[in-house]
Order: sequence, then structure tokens, then C-alpha cells
Amino acid sequence: MVFKRRNPRTYLQIIAQAFWPRGGWTRAFHYVKHRIRRLPDNPKSIARGVAAGVFVSFTPLFGLHFFTAYVAARMVRGNALAALLGTFFGNPLTFPIIAFSSLKIGHFILGTHFDVTGHSTLVSEFVGAGQDLKHNFLALFTEDVSQWGNLIGFFQRVFLPYLVGGIAPGLLSGFISYWLSEPVIAAYQKRRRKRLKERLEKLRAKLHARAEERREKG
Repeated sequence: MVFKRRNPRTYLQIIAQAFWPRGGWTRAFHYVKHRIRRLPDNPKSIARGVAAGVFVSFTPLFGLHFFTAYVAARMVRGNALAALLGTFFGNPLTFPIIAFSSLKIGHFILGTHFDVTGHSTLVSEFVGAGQDLKHNFLALFTEDVSQWGNLIGFFQRVFLPYLVGGIAPGLLSGFISYWLSEPVIAAYQKRRRKRLKERLEKLRAKLHARAEERREKG
């Protein structure tokens, strides 16, 4: 294949780069920032898209963040691509903080309790839900009875509190990202237009000078 890697990555390398990309998170951050600033749209639309993506990062809809960000961007009339880039606010470095704060706030609002600091307990909730999903999928093709106990418990103790608790910090982070990104994008686009105008004027001056030379020689 033409685009096949010369040295295929191992599964361990794939997992490691998911937590620490090549070049580090600083390089990844600057790449996303550069891409956002160069989007061909007005600053307010781009900033609204970024805010939508950041907000979606606080939802427990893992695997659907891109789709949800696209829908959210359309709802607030923001740039869809900026929203997709904005979801990178949620990454392996920030997700533990997002998940911990969202679960804490969600259980407080709902008046429930769950030891979100217990790593093994939280992991067991995800493992149990995954086991039910796997069992129920296989049960479609066998005579086994579907099991919903772990999934119901996961919804009550993790998913719902996460969803409810992520709204407030998600909205706050989205507002801050809009407030910070809109003037930066506007200033960048203004400088870029100025540079393009200067280049165009220089090009016109060169063409005019060449035309004058030809006229004098003629």
C-alpha cells in the first residue's frame, strides 16, 4: 500500500502516543491553536465553535464528542471545524480532572454519593458496563438472557452524575474559551490581512516598475 507506514507502530506505542503524542502536548497544543487561527471564517463564529467543542469535552459521551460538537456548533451558529478542534481540550491529561470535578458536582446536585476517588471502584464500573454490553450483544445470537444490572448501576452512579455535573464547568469553560479566543483570532486575521495587503502592494509596485522599464526601452 502507498500510505502504509514503513515501520508499523506496536499496540504499546499507539497507547503511549494517545497519552503523550509525538512532539509532546505543547506541540499538539500549538498545532491546534495554529489551525484554529487560520480557519476561513469570522472570529465570532470560530470562537463560538471553539466554545462548543470545549463544552462537549465535559460530557460523558465518549466516542461521540466529534458528532456532538458538530451539532452543538450548529446550534450556536459556530464554525463546525473549530468545534472539532475545540474537543481536544479534553485529552488524557485533562480528562481525570474533568471527570473528577463533574462526578463530584453531579452527585452533589443529585443528592447521591459515590466514591469517585476510588480508582478501582470507578474502573470496575466501566468494566462491568462493558461486560453487560458484550454479553447482551452475544445474547442476540444465542438463547442467553440479557443482563442490565451493571449498565443500570453505571448509568446511575457514573453516567448521569457525570452528565449533570459537567454542565456548569462545561459552560464556564466554554464561555472563557470564547472570551479568550475571539479577540486573539480577530487580531491574527487583521494582521494577516495587513501582511497580504502589503505583499499585494509590493507585487503591484514590481509589476508597475517592469512595465515602466519596458515602456522606456520601447
